[in-house]
Amino acid sequence: MNAYLRSKKLWLLAAVVLSAVLSRFSGSINGYYLQVLIFIAINIILAVSLNLINGYTGQFSLGHAGFMAIGAYVSAYLSKDKSAGVLHALGGGEFAIVVVFVGVLIAGGLAAALAGLLVGVPSLRLRGDYLAIVTLGFGEIIRVVIQNTDAVNGASGYSGVPSYTTLFWAYALAALTIYIVVSLIDSTYGRGFLTVRDDEVAAEAMGIDTTRRKVVAFVTGSFFAGLAGGLFAHETTYINPAGFDFQKSIEIVVMVILGGMGNTAGVAFAAVLLTTLGEYLRFVAKYEWLPDWLRRIADNRTIIYALVLIALMLLRPQGLFGGIRAFGGGPARQLPKKA
Repeated sequence: MNAYLRSKKLWLLAAVVLSAVLSRFSGSINGYYLQVLIFIAINIILAVSLNLINGYTGQFSLGHAGFMAIGAYVSAYLSKDKSAGVLHALGGGEFAIVVVFVGVLIAGGLAAALAGLLVGVPSLRLRGDYLAIVTLGFGEIIRVVIQNTDAVNGASGYSGVPSYTTLFWAYALAALTIYIVVSLIDSTYGRGFLTVRDDEVAAEAMGIDTTRRKVVAFVTGSFFAGLAGGLFAHETTYINPAGFDFQKSIEIVVMVILGGMGNTAGVAFAAVLLTTLGEYLRFVAKYEWLPDWLRRIADNRTIIYALVLIALMLLRPQGLFGGIRAFGGGPARQLPKKA
């Protein structure tokens, strides 16, 4: 076990070093491709954090985009409107920017975690479809509240956010997210998540506080969603409530299901695959030689995600990597089949 722990730490260190090296040469990468690479890392964080809730704990959250929105807006507001004094006090150099950026990312993550706690404590006693409806409603409430908040320009969107996100920050935090989730699941405490997922009644009979386990997973996943939102805001420098709608939550859910619920490596790969596919479809939609109906499908991601889900349910309900030994937690969870 000690060798396994050391290997995970070495993997994390190698990922951080590689992120720093890639970031060093990011100036030679085309701006569009650089942004796609950063979006891939952000989606890895979102998918892996949701996998902790849906895959490892057996819940079904449909409001992950809401927690991402909280992290994005809180971090963007703090870095744009409230960080001038800190930057000035620290001399305004690169070190000052790093301090401010790390601070606002953590603040956004903590705000999202607090929201996760507020929605998790009363609702995580529910199960299945009821929990999905509650989290879906919460995500929409967050979006509507932001639309009517003048401090962040409401529905007009919030612009002028400092461009602090780099390849290093995106991939270093993606690696850290994977490391923390895997380490948590591999711990004695984390095994309780798997017990709750496999048989909640049996877990309660064994003395496990199932509600507490679910709340911990929900809050942890919400925190990392908030971090991803902060990275997103400081990459695009403009955020709009419409970018955190139900479709965004569905996009993250599809990544988790495609990769295999309860399989961290598979979910991370699915995030890479779907992000790349989504960007490629933008070009497909512009091919004039294609039939209009096919171009409309390519331009509508919702249809693509629906087709992917239908195909998975029919052909491989356990996901692309189901049955393969996952990073932490054993084999990936298989979706129940109808008799």
